[in-house]
Amino acid sequence: MREIEAKKITEAVRGLCIKANYELSDDMIYLLNEALKKERSSNAREVIRELISNADIAKKARYPICQDTGLALVFIELGQDVKISGGDLTEAVNEGVSRGYKEGYLRRSVVHDPFLRKNTNDNTPALIHTDIVPGDKIKITFMAKGGGCENVGAYKMFKPGAAREEIEDFVVETVKAAGPMSCPPIIVGVGIGGNQENSALLAKKALLREVIKLNSNKETHKMEKEILAKINGLGIGPMGLGGTVTALSVHIETAPCHIASLPVTVSIDCHAHRVKEIVI
Repeated sequence: MREIEAKKITEAVRGLCIKANYELSDDMIYLLNEALKKERSSNAREVIRELISNADIAKKARYPICQDTGLALVFIELGQDVKISGGDLTEAVNEGVSRGYKEGYLRRSVVHDPFLRKNTNDNTPALIHTDIVPGDKIKITFMAKGGGCENVGAYKMFKPGAAREEIEDFVVETVKAAGPMSCPPIIVGVGIGGNQENSALLAKKALLREVIKLNSNKETHKMEKEILAKINGLGIGPMGLGGTVTALSVHIETAPCHIASLPVTVSIDCHAHRVKEIVI
């Protein structure tokens, strides 16, 4: 049994909050540069150049990539041979988010009640998802999810005999309805299977996959490419100003489901795709 102090988790989460909001990942920069080569609209190319420049300034000057520094999503893979000492896991994570958002001068966007709308003033509580896994380590993945892209996701329960084309069309129509509100070029996460709440979690986890990493399932990867091509045929373009690059990548995660069900959730992330992880 390996012992990990709660304060170490707090410090790790604090660092992830700041790093994710200041530093766009190398693979996202790569995809934006590739989009610059593919984009045919001169206005759209200028938008992409500005996004790349903005990311560079944010990293060097230590500014947030976007003013909406997001809701804190924390995914934890907790080794079954780990004992957390000196505190509670949830409290440790929330303390890390609180410190990260305050010390990083990140906008605090969480309200304590969906109707009263009073700000909690430290961006807590985080949304924490924990999986128990083999081993004696803790993997923490942090995602800052902005309101613009979060608000345009969608869920649908299909009939179990639905064709793949129906699901593809649902994903594309969701992106079409979102238009510029999702701050394209976007990353699209799709969760297929499980049940209602599980498909939504799958869609979020799909967004955690490295954006240039291919799906290990060939048929699913083929579906991702087909959806991506359809989305980029919509003409929405970077920041909704028109163009040939609306999405940079489509990620699908699947899970077993009931014989009478076929749940599908679409979760969209914006060009400021902020995901960082650490193993302790």
